[in-house]
Amino acid sequence: MKSIAVYCGAANGAKPLYADAARELARVLVEHNIALVYGGGKVGLMGVIADEVLRLGGEATGVIPRALVEREVGHAGLTRLFVVKDMHERKAMMAELSEGFIAMPGGFGTLEELFEMVTWAQLGIHAKPIGLLNVDGFYDGLVKFAQHQVDEGFVREGHAGLMHVDADADALVKKLRDGCAP
Repeated sequence: MKSIAVYCGAANGAKPLYADAARELARVLVEHNIALVYGGGKVGLMGVIADEVLRLGGEATGVIPRALVEREVGHAGLTRLFVVKDMHERKAMMAELSEGFIAMPGGFGTLEELFEMVTWAQLGIHAKPIGLLNVDGFYDGLVKFAQHQVDEGFVREGHAGLMHVDADADALVKKLRDGCAP
């Protein structure tokens, strides 16, 4: 595995441990020689993970819509920065550049990106691994809700299992890299 897209917040969140987790994931990516692909921002957890990957000598590729660059939230010091027309083009390019996906804590945009990749996997559009970095139980409710969707007959059991879940960055990256079943 040579690249992973990381979806995460444009905010740091309420707890310092979220930024700590972003730095730890950056360390793990660099240690495994995996390039970061992310939303191209310099703010929030996005900026934290990109800065740490770069500080450790890794590659960080950003994909950002022009409107966000114009708001001055684009990261100028990346290995590569692609400026695209809109969010649809951003998500498609990030998917194309990545061999797997990890969602860290974040807001609605993070969830939207995650769910699009899960949906694409469900539909057979890609067969790339997807992970949730469950920092401090952040995604416990989502994991429980996915099981509720299965129990209520809206999601197949196998599709709910498309997301690998782990609180440990190294363990999660190994799951994605090794392609083990969730």
